[in-house]
Amino acid sequence: MQQQNNIKLAYIFLLPALLVMGLVIFYPFVYNVVISFSNMNLTHFHNWRLIGVKNYLLVLSERNFWYYFFKTVLWTVLNLIFHVGIGVFLALILNKDIKGKSIFRTLLILPWAVPQYITALTWRGMFNAEYGAINLFLERLLGIQIPWLSTEWGAFAACLITNIWLGFPFMMVIALGGLQSIPDELYEAAEIDGANAWQKFRNITMPLLKPVMVPAIILGVIWTFNNFNVVWLVSNGGEPSETSHILVSWVYKAAFFYYRMGYAAAFSMIIFAILFVFGWRFIKRTSATESVYS
Repeated sequence: MQQQNNIKLAYIFLLPALLVMGLVIFYPFVYNVVISFSNMNLTHFHNWRLIGVKNYLLVLSERNFWYYFFKTVLWTVLNLIFHVGIGVFLALILNKDIKGKSIFRTLLILPWAVPQYITALTWRGMFNAEYGAINLFLERLLGIQIPWLSTEWGAFAACLITNIWLGFPFMMVIALGGLQSIPDELYEAAEIDGANAWQKFRNITMPLLKPVMVPAIILGVIWTFNNFNVVWLVSNGGEPSETSHILVSWVYKAAFFYYRMGYAAAFSMIIFAILFVFGWRFIKRTSATESVYS
């Protein structure tokens, strides 16, 4: 009897959280699925009707989708390479006994602590072709100026540099936490066996960091794939001429600038499916959760 009362009490405590999740997550998701099969747009905002999978076929048949998909994959891969590479490299340095470690750790985490939109707008000003700090520096140092925000790949590079600056502290913190959990005795035993620095990193550090870094990389992929703020603010809404979009920024423009609600909903569901399949396959292939479930 007492156990049943405890179970009922637990459900009562869970009820507010379930209600909030239902209102904030589940209802919008289900509604988005429904309108993705509809013709909702500016002219059919209240009198929309279901039209089947036409929106999905339209999205997949458009050149824009595949072009932005290619740029999104390229954007995600390049960001993750730099995020993980810089983050792990700095974590290895900070894990050593160096002077001023706490100061360096605080300074290196600042890009992550500052709100994204402030950092994005700051970098956008720095990339300005006429008076931006980066071009002024390049002109004085090399005598060149780069039209960062007025060309397709210049804007892409500007967004990439900004997001690398924003993203590496997260990977650094995760990697540093993983490194500090590795027993020193393993490295001491490896030294006795004559292992060099690379062998210790390959045979001890990498395998023991894997369970920590794989979930972080999955989160990084999802955040970067859907990183709307940086792309939108640095490129000024996909400029020049809608060429600097990634998938998520194009969905936003299609929905709230062109009012193609059904089309945008179908587009967003395809993005969700891509990320869901990637996350599931990545976890399965890397076996990162074996120790959790075994």
